[in-house]
This record gives sequence, C-alpha cells and structure tokens, in this order.
Amino acid sequence: MKFQSTPIEAAMLISLDERRDQRGFFARTYCRDAFREAGIEFRVAQQNISHTRKAGTVRGLHYQTAPSTEAKLVRCVAGAIRDVLVDMREGSPSHRSTYGVELSAVNRLSIYVPPMVAHGFQALTDDVIVTYSVSCDHDPEAERGVRHDDPALGIDWPLPVTEISDKDSSWPLLGAPPSG
Repeated sequence: MKFQSTPIEAAMLISLDERRDQRGFFARTYCRDAFREAGIEFRVAQQNISHTRKAGTVRGLHYQTAPSTEAKLVRCVAGAIRDVLVDMREGSPSHRSTYGVELSAVNRLSIYVPPMVAHGFQALTDDVIVTYSVSCDHDPEAERGVRHDDPALGIDWPLPVTEISDKDSSWPLLGAPPSG
C-alpha cells in the first residue's frame, strides 16, 4: 500500500501495491502494521456496504461526535464515485476544508477518513457499490451531518444531484443557529 497525504489533515489516499501474474492480481487492502507505519491507528469495529442505483445520487455527508467518533476506510468496488471529505474538527489547520477524489473499481483507490471528518459521495455511474470499514459502532445519538449544498462549503459535485435522502438534505447549514 502507498499512502498519500491530502489537504485534510490526517486523511490519506491509499493506492494498492498489486502483485500481478497471468491469473490477475492480488493486493492487501488493509494491514495494521502498514497503517501504523503511515501514522494511522485504525481498528475495525464494523464493515459496511452500500449499493447506489443511479448516477447523480449523493450519500452523506456524515460523521459521529464523541464519545463515538469514528474513522473510516472507504473503497468503491463497483462503478465510480466522487468521494468528498469535510474537516469538522475545531482547531484543525484544515477546519471546514473540503477534499474530493474519484474512487472507482478501475483505479482501486481508497481513502482513510479521520474521526470528526464528514464523509459523503456522489455516484458517477449507475450501480455503485462502496465498502466502509469503520472504527466505531454506529451511534444514532452521536450522528451528525453536513449538507451537500451548504454554501459555506461550495462543494462542486460533478453531476447534477438527482437523489438524496430526506435526512441528508435536512442537516442544518453551517453557521445556522441550532434548531430545537
């Protein structure tokens, strides 16, 4: 595995070290020791998968707060996505910065998403499958989100947004007073 820094502090783009022969290839997608050497402590608590039917669909942007902060390792195994991160860590040098990258079954890249960094993606093709290894169990009380269309972020999605869940389109805008 090769680790490449991103503009979001501690987020890493990861490419595979493929071993090829006449049968195809073999590659390690996660190795605790390689992650530690790259400065990442990551323990998998859950493995999740999503299927997105239509190009243009946006999922996210999600993160969890303390005591249930979670890191993620995200990989697209069918189709292609525009993966987007938003740094929600107060005091981080990259606070509220965004970063986007294409992950696809063809480029086989993955991204490590640190705790308190919101994550989401847009399907660039129909029938996208994404796998997520996460470091903490899902905690509905700690779940937070950032709107895909928040003007404070100005995320440039490559396709018109065709579908998004009611929950994901209802997160408060950054800077908006909390509701309730």
